[in-house]
Amino acid sequence: MRNPILQTLRIRSFFFLLVSEFFSQIAMNLLNFILILVVFSISKSNLAVSGVVLAFTLPAVFFGLIAGVFVDRWNKKYVLILTNLLRGLAVVPLILITDDLFVIYSATFAVALVTQFFIPAETPIIPHLVKRELLMSANALFGIGIFGSIIIAYALSGPILLFLGIEKALVLLSALFIVSGLSCLLIKMDTKESQARQQSSIVREVLNTLTQIFRSKKISHSLLVLTLVQTLILIIAVIGPGYAEHVLRIKVEKFPIIFVTPAVLGMALGALIVGNFLINFSREKMRKIGLFAIGLIFVIFPHGPLIATKRIPEFLGIGMLEILITLAFILGFFLALVFVPSNTVLQEETSDEERGKIYGSLNTLVGVISFLPVVAAGSLADIFGITKVLTAIGVFLIGIVLFRFVF
Repeated sequence: MRNPILQTLRIRSFFFLLVSEFFSQIAMNLLNFILILVVFSISKSNLAVSGVVLAFTLPAVFFGLIAGVFVDRWNKKYVLILTNLLRGLAVVPLILITDDLFVIYSATFAVALVTQFFIPAETPIIPHLVKRELLMSANALFGIGIFGSIIIAYALSGPILLFLGIEKALVLLSALFIVSGLSCLLIKMDTKESQARQQSSIVREVLNTLTQIFRSKKISHSLLVLTLVQTLILIIAVIGPGYAEHVLRIKVEKFPIIFVTPAVLGMALGALIVGNFLINFSREKMRKIGLFAIGLIFVIFPHGPLIATKRIPEFLGIGMLEILITLAFILGFFLALVFVPSNTVLQEETSDEERGKIYGSLNTLVGVISFLPVVAAGSLADIFGITKVLTAIGVFLIGIVLFRFVF
């Protein structure tokens, strides 16, 4: 039997989509991480860092689903090209002013606003480029690309700031967005996708999309799970710098290397296993296993120092950092068991005319649902400490999975 992953990679248009996604995700994540580091260095506050994360997420609350309506009417290839070029231009104000929190929040909001049109075109374009039986493998590769770009962006954010400085680093990010847009020019799509479709009012299309979500358990469950996972990632981004400084007692710049790198490697391994060997495994069971394991890891995370000093014999040479790296790798592995099947379900259960709106609604859900937890996580971490916040998140996840098993 042919390897599904290699078979998918041989599709030229999908390969160029991966290249474009890789550059755009690196640029977006570098921008996010650099701004988080800059804001934390200016303010020394988890709450101020929450402002950056919220500036990225708030546009989704107001424009996510509406953007999906328009993207479903347009050619997704050209949407990808234009949104990447516009995001490259939106970075320019940050190059000129880098020490003002208001300017940072405003420019971040502008980039995020354009991104609302980018997201409903990026993943929904996949079914136009690969066959249905290869969707799981395509999403596995796409997940590797997304999280692989995170590892590069997060790992390089500190060194780039150190060697290039803020202004030159932002110039590099603008260039990466432009390269990503130009890469989309090499994508070839079915001409039917670019044909004009019968259009109804925006309100009617939004209501039809919401009705479809509520009627389909497969779609609604996948949206909620993806929303939950993305909210967790945003929370980690908010409290990560404080966790590194107060719990691990290391420099903030080292946190990406010892946490994000192993997490992404675990994600890559998990995605490869899912894309090659678990194509026919139950999507729902896979997600439940993934969420339960993630919850356990969040409960264990805060107690890394205690485990290292009290539970492991000293002669084994296993310290706090080794435990953190191992847990991060396992976390990434189980994230793949949630991310890949959930995206595949959304693509299998939706048509070309509605897929952009479904992903737009995902954007909106992330913005709405993550707003309070992101603010609360930063505030509660400042008040009660990061250890208690992480433990509470883990218990919450485990409770959700147990509730799903019972009902």
